[in-house]
Amino acid sequence: MAVVLGYDESPGADAALTTAINVAARFGEPLVLVYGVAPPGGGGEEFKAHREALLEIGRTALSHAVERAQAAGVETDIELVDAKPAQALMQVADARDATVIVVGTAGESPLKGAMLGSTPHKLLHLSSRPVLCVPVAD
Repeated sequence: MAVVLGYDESPGADAALTTAINVAARFGEPLVLVYGVAPPGGGGEEFKAHREALLEIGRTALSHAVERAQAAGVETDIELVDAKPAQALMQVADARDATVIVVGTAGESPLKGAMLGSTPHKLLHLSSRPVLCVPVAD
């Protein structure tokens, strides 16, 4: 069992990190920090360059989150997954038998999320596991 968090250093992800640390600590579960690194496009040199850039951004973002979680005494693990964010989170959640998937919201309207395909919106409709959506504090 684990708490799975999608993290990208956005304000929504920062709010979700605080909540995920609290949930993991409360239930004595490890926190698995996930970053999807699938770039747009379908191959070639540009695709490889985008993927490498996303990997570096993901490693940096997740290292900052690990520091915060470990300072709170929460065991952590990281996963950089070759998939888009929602798919990456569902894959890791299934592999880790996650208790919950935690994601931040950007304060968008439900209609905008449905039209643009936000990660929280996709998870709420596609995940077989509970999803905790954490709003950005005002």
